[in-house]
Amino acid sequence: MNKTPNSNRIHIGIYGNRNAGKSSLFNAIIGQNISIVSDTSGTTTDPVLKAMELIPFGPVVWLDTAGLDDIGSLGSLRIEKTKQMMDRTDFAIYLVDGTSPDHTGYLETAKLFKRFNIPHMVVVNKMELIGKSEKTEIESSFGSVTFVSTQVQESVLDLVDDIQKRLEKLEEDLPLVGDLLPYGSTVVLVVPIDSEAPKGRIILPQVQVIRDCLDHGIKCHVVRDTELEQTLLELPRIDLVITDSQAFAAVSEMVPQSIKLTSFSILLARQKGDIGSLLEGIRAFEKMDSGSKILISESCTHNHSHEDIGRVKIPNLIKKNISEEIQIEFSMGQDFPVMLDRYDLIIHCGACMVNRKTMESRIRKSSLQFVPMTNYGLTLAYFTGILNRSIEILGCEV
Repeated sequence: MNKTPNSNRIHIGIYGNRNAGKSSLFNAIIGQNISIVSDTSGTTTDPVLKAMELIPFGPVVWLDTAGLDDIGSLGSLRIEKTKQMMDRTDFAIYLVDGTSPDHTGYLETAKLFKRFNIPHMVVVNKMELIGKSEKTEIESSFGSVTFVSTQVQESVLDLVDDIQKRLEKLEEDLPLVGDLLPYGSTVVLVVPIDSEAPKGRIILPQVQVIRDCLDHGIKCHVVRDTELEQTLLELPRIDLVITDSQAFAAVSEMVPQSIKLTSFSILLARQKGDIGSLLEGIRAFEKMDSGSKILISESCTHNHSHEDIGRVKIPNLIKKNISEEIQIEFSMGQDFPVMLDRYDLIIHCGACMVNRKTMESRIRKSSLQFVPMTNYGLTLAYFTGILNRSIEILGCEV
């Protein structure tokens, strides 16, 4: 479980006012002094992330954030950073200072949780400093709360048990292929080895699909595109071929129409977000001209090469098929623009490096600003002329 990528972990955010004890709780839960703890307000300036195994629940990521009541110009920037973390938060803890409960501040944050569709619980810290009557008053004001003291390990352990029970109720991610094919099916994964392939390993989407096949009893054969034709002749039955999107055109020529075909990126588009919205976004290409502007967003950061799919191959396809004058901008990692309405389309990567919540938030933001969004795999399938074939396995069509 220690090797589970952060994108596949439940993200638990700790929110609240300054000096509520967020960093102390963060450290107490993890069992390490990771966040700096101080009596000075505003000690936590940037969000702190820590992946861990929450036994017996499984792998999670904890998020420690700056106070939502920060002040001044720098404080405003810290608050914005904290709000940005809500894009990726699956479950939130709102921590209240029991000696100075701010009900108005909580109500404002609860509105944000509702806006970002984040289930949450209210935890009241410093229980050792407040009396019975004060606890009763807090409960009457905040409703259902959990009292804790970061100085009392037993109360922290009880809180963790409570959190796990709540996490078990969260909706699990869809499988990648396990719900598309029956037990015992056979798939072929086409993994081109070029300058984009990391030396000595295969990339995360390919690893995730292999694991999903193993989890669901699906037989999986991994080959390069150069060995695909021979593999198709040798295997008696193939239920699905999954290829790297950049090899779509060549692989589609090799794979008979009787065998279903899709890509790693398209499978991730379904698992990580709203595949219907991403498919609808494809229609934006039909309305584009030389004055159009596109944002290409990649969730990971890496150096670029002449074979880069997002920086080179997709832009070349767009300019070749629509117009050389189309403007294309790029964003990487967690840097996703707030204002999107200057774009005619957003093309997102497969999102293997971010969790489902992040991708859903980005789709929602683009929808609220009336900007269509699609992804790498769907874009490549569209320009290759095989979009309907590539989404047939999903039960979709354009």
